[in-house]
Amino acid sequence: MLHIINQSPMNSTTLDSCLNTANGGDILLIEDAVYAATRGSATEAKLRSAMGRFKIHVLMPDLEARGLGDRLMDGATPVDYSGFVELTVSNKTSQSWL
Repeated sequence: MLHIINQSPMNSTTLDSCLNTANGGDILLIEDAVYAATRGSATEAKLRSAMGRFKIHVLMPDLEARGLGDRLMDGATPVDYSGFVELTVSNKTSQSWL
């Protein structure tokens, strides 16, 4: 399953809800959720510990739009818009976490 998260971990518990509820799959961080996957962020360690159950993907155009393109944490996979499409095609189901 593809789990799509778009809310900042600083303003929302959406990422925590996903990590605590879902059994695994791919997580795609888009829009303000990309802050979670930056080196030195408050959520970096949480994402690292979840990497055994989830593969973490980050939409790079959103990270770059926030001036953080050079701060992607190790282990997270950068994707562009075609990569976003590929993730939706390769996963049988997807869940947008609100």
